[in-house]
Amino acid sequence: MSAKSVNGPGGKKPASAATNLIAGGGAGMMEALACHPLDTIKVRMQLSRRARAPGAPKRGFLKTGQEIVKRETPLGLYKGLGAVLTGIVPKMAIRFTSYEWYKQLLADKDGMVSGRATFLAGLSAGVTEAVAVVTPMEVIKIRLQAQHHSMADPLDVPKYRNAAHALYTVVKEEGAGALYRGVSLTALRQGSNQAVNFTAYSEFRAALQKYHGTTDLPGYETMLIGLVSGAMGPLSNAPIDTIKTRLQKTPAEPGQTALGRIMAISRDMWKQEGSRSFYKGITPRVMRVAPGQAVTFTVYEYLKGVLERSREMLPGGQYEE
Repeated sequence: MSAKSVNGPGGKKPASAATNLIAGGGAGMMEALACHPLDTIKVRMQLSRRARAPGAPKRGFLKTGQEIVKRETPLGLYKGLGAVLTGIVPKMAIRFTSYEWYKQLLADKDGMVSGRATFLAGLSAGVTEAVAVVTPMEVIKIRLQAQHHSMADPLDVPKYRNAAHALYTVVKEEGAGALYRGVSLTALRQGSNQAVNFTAYSEFRAALQKYHGTTDLPGYETMLIGLVSGAMGPLSNAPIDTIKTRLQKTPAEPGQTALGRIMAISRDMWKQEGSRSFYKGITPRVMRVAPGQAVTFTVYEYLKGVLERSREMLPGGQYEE
């Protein structure tokens, strides 16, 4: 893997924290709005404990989605969206800002970042966002997505009415520590996701920039490499995500450690549902994460460019020399 300047293509300075906050947050909101239904389907598939009988038709993501819409209305596909939107701005700001900071930390004395350093920076950024934002957000999101109530029936009152109520209820009944249930698995998933994602995206982007002889890529190419790099993470860590989802869905049992619960969940899945259960929801997850990353990188690069051009403009309308 080739080494790249810590300042990015063309010697540009890393984006500021404010730029990452606005561009990353805007990109994350667009990604969440576009892809959340697939995430709900993925969670339902991962929580399904039915082992498929020999010869029985496969219950895929389309069937799962149809059942949600039929029983809970199309709004059921957006359960947990409030929790995601609440956390998406800090999540994306932390992801991109910490990634740039770790890259500078891992750069050599000439300011060059190797492929290995890019991988480690992505890994560290993923772990950082998992601990700071993602784990509590996902606990609340999964609790909401797991509820099989119709959002069109006012008499069908769920345990968790919305993200704020779910947060209050979980803390009240299970303590604040419940918000960090599965933090180790979430950190492992986010870390491996971002390590693969940023490394692949950086390599593809550098190759295209070299091919075109310019640092500016058209939006469709940014979207394409974001799509391809985004698909790599879910394919590499699907079992981690499935176990994490089941761990975060239910309250902890008294006297049971986090490692004990992880082992118990894994053992029960293997015995009762077989090895395929570890890959439940992989289709909607790839379909959600891959285009989600395509949207994220495309919108992020566009907004970052707009913000950086605005920052460079002087009051008189001239660019700084």
